[in-house]
Amino acid sequence: MTIIDMLKQSGLLTLLGMGVVFSFIIIMILSMHALHTVLHALKLDVEEKKSTPAHAVVQQTTSARDDAAIAAIAAAFHK
Repeated sequence: MTIIDMLKQSGLLTLLGMGVVFSFIIIMILSMHALHTVLHALKLDVEEKKSTPAHAVVQQTTSARDDAAIAAIAAAFHK
């Protein structure tokens, strides 16, 4: 097998592999769009409202740790 034949074969395999990946991505996009349409038609895409936002709870619990980390960084930077 000559180098020209090997380059032809590698080019063909590259194009075939890229075609398979492109086809899979197209199929995945179409199936996601179909799923979105079905969920919207069944009205399953509506979020429930919560009384307390999740980010407010996380912010309250991590505030003390953040202050300690900022103090440690400031002390290390000062030295």
